[in-house]
Amino acid sequence: MTDSRPVLRAVAIVSVLPYIALKSAWMAGSHLGIPEGSTLLEPGRRTSMLVINGVTLLMDAAVVVLALLLTRPWGRRVPAWLPALPAWTACGLLAPIMTGFPAQLVTRALGFGGSGDDHAEERGRFLADWVYGVVYGGFIVQGLALGALFVLYARERWGHLWRGRIADLPAWTPARAAHRLTAVIIGVLAALPAATHLLWAGGSAAGLSEDRAAGRTGDFYVLEALYALFAAATVVGVVMLAFRTGRRARPALPLALAWVGSGALACWGAWLTLAGLTADEEAEAPTALMDVTYAVQMIVGLLVLTAGAYFFSGKGHDTRGRRRQRVRAGRAAECRTP
Repeated sequence: MTDSRPVLRAVAIVSVLPYIALKSAWMAGSHLGIPEGSTLLEPGRRTSMLVINGVTLLMDAAVVVLALLLTRPWGRRVPAWLPALPAWTACGLLAPIMTGFPAQLVTRALGFGGSGDDHAEERGRFLADWVYGVVYGGFIVQGLALGALFVLYARERWGHLWRGRIADLPAWTPARAAHRLTAVIIGVLAALPAATHLLWAGGSAAGLSEDRAAGRTGDFYVLEALYALFAAATVVGVVMLAFRTGRRARPALPLALAWVGSGALACWGAWLTLAGLTADEEAEAPTALMDVTYAVQMIVGLLVLTAGAYFFSGKGHDTRGRRRQRVRAGRAAECRTP
């Protein structure tokens, strides 16, 4: 069978080049893709834009390193957290874009959330329309290529840890009580961002900053609804594993739900918090409810990440223990053979 990883690696690397070139040009002082009168050109934003562009450029450049790590032989010898943590972060940042951007295009085509002229005017205040297509299109390609690479990598390195069905997981262990308690805590905490994002998706401006409330469009409502869905996916995945629900399903399903959902909550909570810290005007500063919502998202994501590490650690010990038992049983059988 042909190995698709070299092709996927090349696609992932090539897809980051337009974004890196655009960010480098902006940091060098170019106004490429930034229309006259854009708020991004205001003198007071120069420092904050340099910081944001520098951080995002480094983040996208890290995609190249991750693509190499997931496909080269040395990448399978590094500690487990080294590929898992950046892959979780990349998944969390890209998943809302990969789902949100196409959904936003559909809502605009259907005429929801304002006319096309309204959207064009709102977007044109910041960047030219072609920039959104280049940037988000590249992100979607990155997400598809990196996602496929990580699935291949994880299946090869850790696939034995999620074989079978949920019903095959240990019925009871001392750690399972802690897993259930953690799942309950995650569910309770995730209820806050889920409810808040649903509130905003439904049209309420309660708890939004003045600037954010005034700039709402169909794109805003789509993203808010998606954040609520990611919170729900996180809880469903964690509860399925902790309480052994959906016993006929494979563990890969709840693991994927928790992985994608928690990554989206934590990473975008962190990103929106960072954006709030760089606000130049009082009207742009996040409110207390926004700050709390984003902070809780980060807490939920980190809790899921920690619980997942313990889950796989326990599964790894169980697998190695069963393997040693089989080896001992085989040796004992050989000794008894006349």
